[in-house]
Amino acid sequence: MHALATRLRRLPPSCGPVRLIGIDGHAGSGKTTFAGRLAAALDDAPVLHLDDIATHEELFGWTGRLLSQVIEPLDRGETAHYLPYDWRARNFGAPRSLPPAPVVLVEGVGAGRRALRPYLARLLWLEMSNEEAWTRGRSRDGEEQREFWAGWVAAERRHFAEDPSRPHADLLVQQRPEGYEVLSGPAGTAESTLFLTHGNGPSAVC
Repeated sequence: MHALATRLRRLPPSCGPVRLIGIDGHAGSGKTTFAGRLAAALDDAPVLHLDDIATHEELFGWTGRLLSQVIEPLDRGETAHYLPYDWRARNFGAPRSLPPAPVVLVEGVGAGRRALRPYLARLLWLEMSNEEAWTRGRSRDGEEQREFWAGWVAAERRHFAEDPSRPHADLLVQQRPEGYEVLSGPAGTAESTLFLTHGNGPSAVC
């Protein structure tokens, strides 16, 4: 993971002083886990989870709130303050701060949407079919979320039909049993393939 972290640190800032890295993919594809491991390799870089921005009523209609609460302050070099959504209580919680760190990760379905791409230093896509990802997500969330998933699948299909992220991804991330493989994406330059192990040792460049 450290090889990818080094590569991202070397990028020019994209949102004020911040190198904003989008991590997108289908629900259930492993974005949160990957973002957590990448953040650790980046010396605990801040991570914004788009699950904290979306709501039951606005599964994908949160662009304005994200821009005003997070992107615009970071672009000015200021600490952002956003209201995280509580999916159980169905309301917004106390404000959280997001500092203009050298690298900030934004992970979630829609992280590579059209309105955010101008602010991203890199867009990473978790490479997994929608059906496989959704099956994993349903298994993870259990029977109590069955009704929510039915609505989510329809909403995600509409979103990516209207505003696809994968064609604009700089890097594709594929999960392997022993780690991650990072490949040049549809919009990326011919960057070398990285193989990132789950362990703490150095990553091998393939």
